[in-house]
Amino acid sequence: MLKEFRDFAMKGNVIDLAVGIVIGAAFTGIVNSLVNDIIMPIIGMLGGLDFNNYFIALAKSVTATNLADAKKQGAVLAYGSFLTLVVNFIIVAFVLFMVIRTMNQLKRKEEAKPAEPPKPSAEVVLLTEIRDLLKKS
Repeated sequence: MLKEFRDFAMKGNVIDLAVGIVIGAAFTGIVNSLVNDIIMPIIGMLGGLDFNNYFIALAKSVTATNLADAKKQGAVLAYGSFLTLVVNFIIVAFVLFMVIRTMNQLKRKEEAKPAEPPKPSAEVVLLTEIRDLLKKS
């Protein structure tokens, strides 16, 4: 019986993991869009910066001013793209932190509820009555 339960629990964990991976992949797309289409343009507007076009030319033949053309001309170090990915990571890490924290709080609330002690069986009640009668005599 225990082995069957363990096998069932393991299958449940594998399914949970698969669901988590699928949701994580979908969430990554949402975060990428949030960062690239909303956050970075706002940061760029406030500071007059466009992180996607921040790069350092590693080859002397690179003369372009935007990243796409610079990559065609030669080797570039695209640190603006890296900054965008760092912002993506920070957002994903924060959201995962909040989800895990909420789950842990819910688990603590469930564990904090004290379970009622089980009622004594009929035999125990009868033996208790007999003990009490013997003490009186």
